Amino acid sequence: MKEQVLTGDRPTGPLHLGHFAGSLQQRVALQHTHQQTILVADLQALTDNGHNPGKVAENILNVVADYLAVGIEPGKTTICLQSSLPALPELAMYYANLVSIARLERNPTVKNEIHARGFGRAIPAGFLTYPISQAADITAFRAGLVPVGDDQLPMIEQTNEIVRRFNHVTGQRILEECSPLISNVPRLPGLDGKAKMSKSQGTAITLGASAKEIRAAVKAMYTDPNHLRVEDPGQVEGNVVFTYLDAFHPDTAYVRALKQKYRQGGLGDGKTKQILEECLQTLLAPIRQERERLLSDKTMLTDVLRKGTEKANLVSQDVLHDVKRALGIAMF
Repeated sequence: MKEQVLTGDRPTGPLHLGHFAGSLQQRVALQHTHQQTILVADLQALTDNGHNPGKVAENILNVVADYLAVGIEPGKTTICLQSSLPALPELAMYYANLVSIARLERNPTVKNEIHARGFGRAIPAGFLTYPISQAADITAFRAGLVPVGDDQLPMIEQTNEIVRRFNHVTGQRILEECSPLISNVPRLPGLDGKAKMSKSQGTAITLGASAKEIRAAVKAMYTDPNHLRVEDPGQVEGNVVFTYLDAFHPDTAYVRALKQKYRQGGLGDGKTKQILEECLQTLLAPIRQERERLLSDKTMLTDVLRKGTEKANLVSQDVLHDVKRALGIAMF
């Protein structure tokens, strides 16, 4: 049997180039070598959007369309909706009894995200228990591999703590620990070069961006502020244009030559941006067209999600039964 991989996204907006480079391309490859489940994590999206559930609901099919448009195949990858899998919140409830509030508050990922969102002391309980929910997701599909970034490693660690604690309490090896699958692709910065891509902050290029939007985004990209004239030597490090060329241009030798010329002087920012724009237009045009075609048939997208969720429900219910049996509460 192929090893199970679990991954997913919070449907808080359409996916962007950061997702494409960091996870979507990897998922397209993994579906041919592993048993892959992708979770549209709407419940987790509500942990910091409970005041605006419409934002989550309206983006569910957008995310499914993004998956299909980049080449993820429903016949090879199970795409499912978190809120339609009743085993997940039930598992989370059982696991919550094995984790202290203090341990949740010490989770570095949770601490960083709480600070980034400016919750202060008004932290939603659902957000604080996010690691427990994620542990439920991972164990519900007996996932051995979970693709994550470095910042998510504490979540994997906490999942494995829950697994070990559950097995110890029940005296049975019901759950298995998982391993992180770290992408070797560097995280893409936003257009301003200050942080990761963010649609809400206007620093991302979505997969469905129009040709005009791509052109405007590239034009606004941060370069070397000291590179004032074409003949001046420029700095490649920290230059967002070159970061994106590294990530998306198919000819790495050509990009290396561009970097050398830029460093020496004689290559202007306008020219490098033109090269990047042409690259991104070529990359995104077919994805945008396919995405538009898919979104014109929302019944089909809903059907893909429904069928994947039905399949995922069978798997997660089986795990839930094993967990309840181990706890001694599988009465019926």
